[in-house]
Amino acid sequence: MKQFGTAAQHTSRDDENTTDLLLGRLTSDPRTPMFELADGSGNYRPMSVGDFVAEVKAVAKGLIASDVGTGDVVAIMSRTRYEWVLMDWSVWFAGGISVPIYETSSPSQIQWIASDSGARFAVVEATRHAEDMESVRGELPALERIGVLEDGLIEELKKRGQDVSDEDLEARRTSRSMADVATIIYTSGTTGRPKGAELTHANFVDTTRSAVNLLGDKVLPPGSRLLMFLPIAHVFARLIVVLAASWPVTTAFTPDTKNLMEDLAKFKPTFLLAVPRVFEKVYNGAEAKAIAGGKGKIFSAGAETAIAYSKALSAGKVPLTLKLKHAAFDKLLYAKLRGAMGGDVSWAVSGGAPLGARLAHFFRGIGVTVLEGYGLTETTAPVCVNLPWAVKPGTVGPPLPGSTVAIDDDGEILVKGVMVFNGYHNNPEATAEAMRDGWFRTGDIGALDSDGSLTITGRSKEVIVTAGGKNVSPAQLEDQLRSHPLVSQCVVIGDQKPFVAAILTLDEEMLPTWLKNNGLPEMSIEEAGRNEKVRAELQQVVDKANQSVSRAESIRTFEIIDTDFTEENGYLTPSMKLKRNVVVKDFADVIDKIYSGQKPPA
Repeated sequence: MKQFGTAAQHTSRDDENTTDLLLGRLTSDPRTPMFELADGSGNYRPMSVGDFVAEVKAVAKGLIASDVGTGDVVAIMSRTRYEWVLMDWSVWFAGGISVPIYETSSPSQIQWIASDSGARFAVVEATRHAEDMESVRGELPALERIGVLEDGLIEELKKRGQDVSDEDLEARRTSRSMADVATIIYTSGTTGRPKGAELTHANFVDTTRSAVNLLGDKVLPPGSRLLMFLPIAHVFARLIVVLAASWPVTTAFTPDTKNLMEDLAKFKPTFLLAVPRVFEKVYNGAEAKAIAGGKGKIFSAGAETAIAYSKALSAGKVPLTLKLKHAAFDKLLYAKLRGAMGGDVSWAVSGGAPLGARLAHFFRGIGVTVLEGYGLTETTAPVCVNLPWAVKPGTVGPPLPGSTVAIDDDGEILVKGVMVFNGYHNNPEATAEAMRDGWFRTGDIGALDSDGSLTITGRSKEVIVTAGGKNVSPAQLEDQLRSHPLVSQCVVIGDQKPFVAAILTLDEEMLPTWLKNNGLPEMSIEEAGRNEKVRAELQQVVDKANQSVSRAESIRTFEIIDTDFTEENGYLTPSMKLKRNVVVKDFADVIDKIYSGQKPPA
């Protein structure tokens, strides 16, 4: 079994907990603003570390006065905003356990998470969330109170906790140690009911310190600015928010991604946390705009130059002619692209799905190095991340300090280390299935190179076995197809079928621009799916993706449907993962149509 480990670079005391990270920031760097909060008029108001800690303590006292006891579960259901983070830290200061619920969750999902976790209290953003929770309250016997942020909950808690002493609060804060559960985060639920991953204070403290010790000075130097727009209910965003609170970073929040470009321009972050789809949208949007303005050839040449420049950096030598060409495009094109992201971004971290080597080289070449990483809910987000001084596009880098990655005989990725979870809440069977001799079985397939960098090739549970016995990993093909501006979502099919095929959905936002740039009239999604030029374009995309796999694994035909896969219609999880089994079930008629002839197209 091939494995690679990175030694720990720090030690933590057993009596610490996550709150010590925040208090450490107050001691080590009280000057850098903790947050900048939007004031509603397009401006940002700085908040000091001291003011934030004082507000956390005041709200925590209110929770204690509200009978939140040590180890009690408080559910938090809200969009990404300052109050989410305030409540999270306040629950920890009060000795409680916070359980995030996506604000888009249905009543049945709310019922399952709140009941399985045993939540006694719930904090929700708006009345509509409270109504959803009230609708299933009869099935939540442990739930005692629901507080609504937009109804003045924060101020109410502050008033309620005025009689709680500082000594009582400190006793409660220190009642939790490294081994205790800090949060229960429920998995995406792509198959079956979500499982509650118990993450301890040690998971947060040691994973944060490992990441900061490795990357802090380079990627997040003191004074860095982070704009958080991913859902904090997701473990990836949650850990980064905790990390930013423990390090001299100023964070702002964007609850609505419709305002993302405007907020990027106003806040001017130096660091971004995003999923590959965001970077794909930036690239595709810029390319479409250039084509529409008659500058498509310039953009194409600039993109190829950026990619070549990044590859030369990886090789260790950039030829003089390439340097000069790159410098010219930096003034002509790259500065404008960086400007679209606020102008000051130089580092970004991407996770959740493979970014693709071409896109990684492109952004690095324009001056925004995207460090691709890998992790899961059960690993407190990061297992591996690319190193700034040794970026290897196409890989997710080596393990973080204090962890080891191994590749099992069947190709499955196994993980040991400071980030690995405590187990699944109320589910010893699932915990036993996920662990093997101290190793966490990720369910992902991958490979380690000689430097310890990990490459992800697919999910073991998603591997398709064709009727001819060929194993196909759909993720590799799907990621390439989704990179095209016309494609919104796709699912590769072929399990127990004579050949591999795909179902595609069109990107409603990008379609009008693509049609205009290609001399076609406006048309609906349904009409575009039948259009010969659109289908010919997508055939080229499929042909290109097929070049990366063997003939037996290649997509032989595809169907375009006019129903997109979204979180709202239940085909994507809140973390944007495809619910493959639901898609296959609901679009069985499309699949039957594809295979009705049983003869693979040429």
